[in-house]
Amino acid sequence: MSMNESYQPINCDDYDNLELACQHHLVLALELKDGEVLKAKASDLVSRKNVEYLIVEASGESRELRLDKIASFSHPEIGTVVVSEE
Repeated sequence: MSMNESYQPINCDDYDNLELACQHHLVLALELKDGEVLKAKASDLVSRKNVEYLIVEASGESRELRLDKIASFSHPEIGTVVVSEE
């Protein structure tokens, strides 16, 4: 995955669900478009150079996930969300 790839904003409803997950520090089951699957605590959303990232904590480490690289995420409170582009 090249960081130079053009960023594709995600659907506003999906973004709102991620924002809710961050506010409540929910542990999400995430599936990335490259096939990686992880469980991580949502902590923040940030934007840099017109690219949005979800900051998560997994295995004691902080990671930044580009929102357009997330295929889906789920949690019992919000259900399963298949991320779609805007």
